[in-house]
Amino acid sequence: MLSQDTIAQCVVLAVAPGYDARMSDSPVGTIEIRQESEGDAAAIWRVQEQAFSEEDEAKVVDMLRASDSIVLSLVAVAAGRVVGHVLFSPVTVESSPPDSLWVALGPIGVLPDHQGRGIGSLLVREGLVQCQLQGCDGVVLLGDPAYYGRFGFVPASDCGLTCVYGGGPAFQAIGLRQGALGQVTGVVSFAPEFDAFAPDEEQA
Repeated sequence: MLSQDTIAQCVVLAVAPGYDARMSDSPVGTIEIRQESEGDAAAIWRVQEQAFSEEDEAKVVDMLRASDSIVLSLVAVAAGRVVGHVLFSPVTVESSPPDSLWVALGPIGVLPDHQGRGIGSLLVREGLVQCQLQGCDGVVLLGDPAYYGRFGFVPASDCGLTCVYGGGPAFQAIGLRQGALGQVTGVVSFAPEFDAFAPDEEQA
């Protein structure tokens, strides 16, 4: 059982009312953030493939789309060109209220020639706001703590959560409503589409 102090540390970072997704960390020029639309699939594949120099992330996106397992998919558009993409998909939490909705952030990618301009930050911030508006209770991810900590993510282990893929400090969480992180505990399982690309348990 988590102490009240630990729960308090986890829940105070919930996205607050009035949180502005459009406050970027650096100038990005004119960037439109919108939901994925019909006809974006090829551009999204290109973004994810080039961002990671491999096809795994692009394949996961296509698989999640094919299985109708996408909660939210946003693209960043510059001069009419899709230059960034982020996806949110449902996860299951071992112990959680029956009506709770938690999602995973990722994959997220930005074309190499547009990286370092704050586009990734815009996608994360807008994604968190849109997930909150859709009634999601919280978000988990596997990523760089130094980067995602800027958005309010905290080590998930501090809040009683573990990841089926391991992850250590890279496994992070944020609550999107007050008290959300205090109501969940245990193992978090991602959509099965991620399993084919997950690290071996011995390496996690």
